Amino acid sequence: MPVIVDQHMRERITHEAALFPISYFENELSELPNWEGPLHWHPDFEIARAEIAALDYQVGQKHILLQPGDSLLVNGNLLHGVRQIAGDMPDPLPAIVFSGTLIAPETSTIYQKYIAPIGDCGSLPFIVFRRQDDWCGEIHCLLDEIFTCLKQRTGCYEMVVQRGLNRLLECLFRRFDALPKSQATRIQLRTQVRVQKMLSYIYTHYAEPITFTDIAEAASISRSEAARCFHEYMDCSPVNALIRYRLQTAHRLLHDASLTVQEISAACGFRSANYFGRQFRQIYGYTPGHVRSLER
Repeated sequence: MPVIVDQHMRERITHEAALFPISYFENELSELPNWEGPLHWHPDFEIARAEIAALDYQVGQKHILLQPGDSLLVNGNLLHGVRQIAGDMPDPLPAIVFSGTLIAPETSTIYQKYIAPIGDCGSLPFIVFRRQDDWCGEIHCLLDEIFTCLKQRTGCYEMVVQRGLNRLLECLFRRFDALPKSQATRIQLRTQVRVQKMLSYIYTHYAEPITFTDIAEAASISRSEAARCFHEYMDCSPVNALIRYRLQTAHRLLHDASLTVQEISAACGFRSANYFGRQFRQIYGYTPGHVRSLER
């Protein structure tokens, strides 16, 4: 299933039950144009693994290269996204998004003593588990079991998953002092908040005729500062980010045969279907009609 975010740029995570707060995702990249997901965030931990291809995982302003077999834990409330940069097929990218309350209630000693120090650590935005690193061996075995259980859902899988995550977080806590830390500066934190506000505005108003000035005003900053923020996080201008999101949305809607290309163009904020077609081809290398033909 594709990454879907709400108007606050938080990924829409639908846990099957509040009492078992974990979601499993697989094959998301295959449904995303250019095998690239949008920047988003959520309050939960996320763990993803590269299976067959090289992936560029962006967390904040940092880019982490994942080779096949590598995994990554992303801490909560951080802007992140993934892009496949090598391989002829989309990577399956198995991933879990889960709350620490799956292990223990927030008010419990277990949560406060062992989980909160990891989740609340501002200098620990992510942890990389390299396949070749000896200390990660147990982590990889635990993830193998967790992913398999969530995919197959055999008997007592919830208990197996909880036990595996419990052991995984225990491993991280025991190694906490040795984990690489990177403390964000005040400027970096301020920039992330500004990008979040502007992206939230884009996601809410993309179908409307909005301007560069509108986007900058969403974060109460100047146009030049808005341009700086987007360049640092997305290597593009705010207007290009808006166009990119409009095209991503249109790409998804093109799979709905009940809508015409002209209707999709208008629904995504493009005043001209011809302009929409040119922008679409420039970004993806093929026309909207090509996507529509694949559905037949």
